Order: sequence, then C-alpha cells, then structure tokens
Amino acid sequence: MDNEKEQIINYWVNKDKTSTHMEPEKLLKHIENFIKEHNTCALATSANDIVRCTPIEYNYIDGNFYLLSEGGRKFRGLYTNENVSLAIYESYQGFGELAGMQIMGKTQIIEPFSDEYNKVLEYKKIPRTTIEKMPYPMNLIKVIPTEIDFLNSKFKEEGCDSRQHLNLPLEDEQ
Repeated sequence: MDNEKEQIINYWVNKDKTSTHMEPEKLLKHIENFIKEHNTCALATSANDIVRCTPIEYNYIDGNFYLLSEGGRKFRGLYTNENVSLAIYESYQGFGELAGMQIMGKTQIIEPFSDEYNKVLEYKKIPRTTIEKMPYPMNLIKVIPTEIDFLNSKFKEEGCDSRQHLNLPLEDEQ
C-alpha cells in the first residue's frame, strides 16, 4: 500500500498522538450518559465477504450491550466472527453539533432462559412466558465493548479534542 493511503488509514491514530485527552473515568461517564440517552444502534457484523449493518434496539446493562433478535443474516457473522462494531449517533446538525460513537467489541450469543437471558427479559419487562409461547425463543446478543471512539463537539468546551478514544476495561477495572 502506498504512503498516501497509509496516511489516510492512520489519520485518527496519528492525530490522537497530539490531541488533548479527557481523563478516562470522566470520558466513561460521558460515554455512558450518551449510551443511556439512546436505545438504537447500527450493528455491523461480517463473515468472509458478507458484511451486514443492522439497525437494532439495545439495552445497556452492567457495561454491556444486549440486543434481542428473531434472527437474520447478521447471525452468519455473529456465528463465525465474534468481532463487531456498534454505532450510536445524533442526527447531523452541523460541525459544531457533532455527537456519535463507534463501539468495537466481542459478542456472545446468550443461551435462551439462562440466568443472564432471564435477567435481560426482566430488565426489559418481558414475561418469560411470552417468549416461551413463541415458536423459537428470541436470540440474545451480548456485546462486550473493548474500544470506544466518541466524537462530541461539546468536548471542546471542556478543553479537550472533540474526538476521544477509550480502551476497555479501564486500568482500575482489570
């Protein structure tokens, strides 16, 4: 690959080296507030040459994302590649109002009616009997975030660059 393409690919990596960073704990609070203010994301999965990007509702519980789904082609990627990306964002209102994040993570398919599955049903106020009456139980996708890129124009008001990167778990969580 030529040097120009490498520069394009590594634009944010290089820019991040000289940007003003927010304290990780403070950034995590901003991230979690943004996540909790929304309930829909775009879930990107891939397997071989097939890429899917699915708009889907999520619940954010104990630092993880949970997504209920009947099924679909996104599962080709979920069954063969645990790496996914989620995007959560505000509608574009101009450069001074940018707000959106990209979450990279690892997935797990949670066994129907396991303790974790039932906990999510309870959180969503869905009676287990409702799911049991279905021909097939809903599939529960868990996304464990590993990295988050958060672009928010308001970070400049706090003396930081508008794009912030966070690796998870934080050092003190390990």
